[in-house]
Order: sequence, then C-alpha cells, then structure tokens
Amino acid sequence: MLSPVRRLVPSLAAVLAIGVLVGCSDDEKEPGEDDPTPEEILTSAKEILDETTGVEIGLSTDELPSGVTGVKSAEGVGVHPSAFEGSFDLSVNGLPATAEVIAVDGTTYARNSLLLPDWTEIDPEDYGAPDPANLMDPESGFSALLSDTTDAEEGESVRGGEDNKEIFTEYTGSVPSEAVEALIPTAEGDFDVTYTISEDGELREAVIAGAFYGDDEDDVTYTLTLDEYGTEKEITAP
Repeated sequence: MLSPVRRLVPSLAAVLAIGVLVGCSDDEKEPGEDDPTPEEILTSAKEILDETTGVEIGLSTDELPSGVTGVKSAEGVGVHPSAFEGSFDLSVNGLPATAEVIAVDGTTYARNSLLLPDWTEIDPEDYGAPDPANLMDPESGFSALLSDTTDAEEGESVRGGEDNKEIFTEYTGSVPSEAVEALIPTAEGDFDVTYTISEDGELREAVIAGAFYGDDEDDVTYTLTLDEYGTEKEITAP
C-alpha cells in the first residue's frame, strides 16, 4: 500500500531554514531578477512530471456520496508512455469492490475475485473511474491540472517528507471540470485545488474539492499523491 504524503507541519526550524534559503537566493540574484511567479512554478512542475519515467500514485477520499458508483481510493505506478498498474477500491451503487487494474496502449484491464476472476477488458467509466491509461498523458492526465489552474497563489512553506527533511510550498487555485475529469469523469463545475510542491519543483500532492459526482451530490475532496519520481516499471497487457 502506498502511504499518503505525511501532513506538513510548520515549524520554527522550517521558517528559519526558509529564511536562510531566501537570503542565499537573494545574494545570488542578478540585478533586476525576480522570483518565479506561481504560474511559472506550476508550469515547471508540469514539465518535471511529464519528463519523469514514472511515479507512484495514490488517490483517496474520506467519503463518497451515498449510493454513487465511484472511486474510494487507488494506488499504483504510472509511467511514460502513459500506462498504469495498480488497484482501485470502488463503490458500485454503494457497495464496496476492489479490482486490480492494468492500463496500457489505450486499453484497461481489470480483475476482481468475485465479478471478474480473469483479466477482462473494461470501460472505466462504467465504474465511475478515470481511464488509468491516460493518467500520465501530458494533455489529459494529472499534469494537465497544473496547466489549467487559474488564480494561482503561493501559500506557506513548510517542512515534511521523510524525517521532516524536505521543504514544501503550497499553491492554491481553481481548475475546471474538463481538467478534473482525468481523475473522476463525472466531475462538474470548478474545483478548488491546493498543490504541494517540493524544493526540486516536483508536484507531490494535490487536494481537490468540488462536485466530482455532479451538482446533485455533496462535494467530495480527493487527495492525489505522487512519490518516487524516476520510477521505472515495464507495464504490459495481461
């Protein structure tokens, strides 16, 4: 199981460390050189995600609207060219189900001990799930969230990660349903998003809230985590 990103806890040490980093950065700047804007930071994070060989992916929500067919959680590995191998915990008309999933070359296969004991080609939308084969696609996958974000603003910088050794910065903004459909295809309207980006410019977490299952249902908050940039895995059809 992939563990979610550890909550990032601000600390005096983090504040001091950021001050040192900013001081060093200011000393090294050329006259007239400005800090990158939030939009430039998000653009760079998209490029880094699009260029990596692969990442470990986690997606989860605390609660789904009653009776919907949708994704409770997912975990696995996504690689370039766009492919995925992992598992999905689903709610099918309100009933829980878990399926192993392989998505490669534009086709998604699933296996479930009760309903699909053998690998079977499926349409993910029938289960309220995204097409895993597109999750790493630069035009329609996770990274497209970054390029489609509007009203981006920089938030606080905090320490986190393993042994609290890394410094992360949060960025907030809004994304349209067309971008969020990469996560949940039934999404409607605009969504609030908070990104967590590492010192190296990697998108590590996105918390997205809105009408994932239509305006008639309660808003849902999903947390997307991306870890282990540079992961290499050969994913083939079963």
